[in-house]
Amino acid sequence: MKKIRLFIVEDQPKILKTQLKLLENFDEVDIIDTALSGEEALEKILKLKTPPDVILCDLGLPQMSGVDVTRFVKIKYPSVEILMFTVFDEEDRVLEAIRAGASGYMLKGAEAEKIVENIHEVYQGGTVIQPSLARKLLKYFKMPEEGKPSREIMLREEKVYLANSDMGTRRSLTERELECLQMIAKGLSNNEAAGVLGLSKATIRTHLEHIYQKLDVSNRVEAVTEGIRQGIIEI
Repeated sequence: MKKIRLFIVEDQPKILKTQLKLLENFDEVDIIDTALSGEEALEKILKLKTPPDVILCDLGLPQMSGVDVTRFVKIKYPSVEILMFTVFDEEDRVLEAIRAGASGYMLKGAEAEKIVENIHEVYQGGTVIQPSLARKLLKYFKMPEEGKPSREIMLREEKVYLANSDMGTRRSLTERELECLQMIAKGLSNNEAAGVLGLSKATIRTHLEHIYQKLDVSNRVEAVTEGIRQGIIEI
């Protein structure tokens, strides 16, 4: 099995040391380097002959934030997957990070096995979402700016209207797709959802692709948020 080349960005030395200790026993992960700031991370990554496969990055970095790091890396190296580390009081920045190109986020304090599982998940093209923040993310799709609906909100409302009227063709999720989306909303990975539903990981990925297309979204966070907004799933 190919080792996943991992780069860790964490500004707290003690937390970084703990992360290294947690991950050093997993042979499938190769920690190629670390950085204590966003600036240091970019400097080191640009010097690498081969960019990392996955970057585990603290969202709340000082000065150059995790969002800034994500935006720069995804422009320079689109194939690099970025998994954000966050805490409960940073939900207002999670969606910004995902829009910048992050493949998902997880809460600090997760067990080593879960961290490695999520690293595998984004490396294989998946997206990691934590259900505890899903409802809070919903406000980004509801909150008007300066008293007026944003363009994004109007487009989404128009899409829902067309889907439920004679002016458009409703593309409803199948029963299996709804089950898959519900599993994702509960925080299950592709592998876990496959186990619960008795499907292969490849089938789960196919269902997710169909879900994204039908809901007009691009990742798990938006899919779950849109599912909650339309009332087709619960968490």
